[in-house]
Amino acid sequence: MSKKVPKENKPIVYKRNASLSYKDAGVDVEAGNELVERIKPFVKETRRSEIISGLGSFSALSKLPKHIENPILVTCTDGVGTKIELAREMGKFDTIGIDLVAMCVNDLVTCGAEPLLFLDYYVTDSLNVELASKVVEGIAEGCKQANCSLVGGETAEHPNSFPENSFDLAGFALGVVDENKMIGKELAENGDILLGLASNGVHSNGFSLIRKIISQEPGSLLLEINEQSLGSKLLTPTRIYVKEILELTKVFKISAISHITGGGFYENIPRILKTDSIAKINFKEKEWPAYELFEWIKSKGNITQKEMLSTFNCGIGMVLALKEADVTDAIKLLDSLDIDSKVIGKVEPKKKEEEPIEIKVN
Repeated sequence: MSKKVPKENKPIVYKRNASLSYKDAGVDVEAGNELVERIKPFVKETRRSEIISGLGSFSALSKLPKHIENPILVTCTDGVGTKIELAREMGKFDTIGIDLVAMCVNDLVTCGAEPLLFLDYYVTDSLNVELASKVVEGIAEGCKQANCSLVGGETAEHPNSFPENSFDLAGFALGVVDENKMIGKELAENGDILLGLASNGVHSNGFSLIRKIISQEPGSLLLEINEQSLGSKLLTPTRIYVKEILELTKVFKISAISHITGGGFYENIPRILKTDSIAKINFKEKEWPAYELFEWIKSKGNITQKEMLSTFNCGIGMVLALKEADVTDAIKLLDSLDIDSKVIGKVEPKKKEEEPIEIKVN
């Protein structure tokens, strides 16, 4: 499929002394008000009991959850990158909001935090209410999956600053964790087993590389992989791991968690290791549900194995470090929660000359 080239934005020219309005300058306040009315029903569905302000307030107010004895606030922000451009090419906008929430709350839960609040920033050249409402509906769905409240956000029109019919997204999440139950304070211990949790696809990283491959393979978005088009597979929303990991923390002591996002394995796993530790990883690609998708990306892009592992999750969205005695029961619990998980490695003492991570893929 050929890439659509956006029309060049031209400056708006007005006659001298003409009476101007904000709408003449490209900002439609009425469209913004219509969007707020459209999104109210599904935003309301995300409301937690702690929230004490309503949609439309200048700021969001929330109590701290009463079941957390020593609350520590945890914050993060993220976006979905150029996956938005693929959504635009496919004309499908109802899942990109789930991605936005997932990228934030999956970071929060790495320290054991329970997501509490979420805010979004939606910026566009000219507000399309129908499109924007689909995006925000997806954000609300992601918040429901993560059990956090969508408490507000900002919708901004920037005429003549963006390509025509384009938009960008950013998300902001706040979570709470008990200080005495935080994960990762001491990082992973030597002897810990590394347990991989399956992704459901590419999630929201590496799309600039994927789009380059697609641009060189006309019609590839319609290619079928396991009875689903490549385009649909690529737009599968990022898996949200919040409920499953919070369930695990009720039963097992998890030393550390790595969210495999931008930078892949080589950048994200060393973040949970002590300076004297090495993560030795060995896994079989074909054992993971998204294998065919990543194999297509690898082969069509002629991408090296190390580059794949430095860019993509390669089928493993989260990596948990936990004690060997807990691994079997943790896998059983995750299986009951419909998440495939497998042992992919171990944390061991590192020799001075060794890098912090060693990966073998079969």
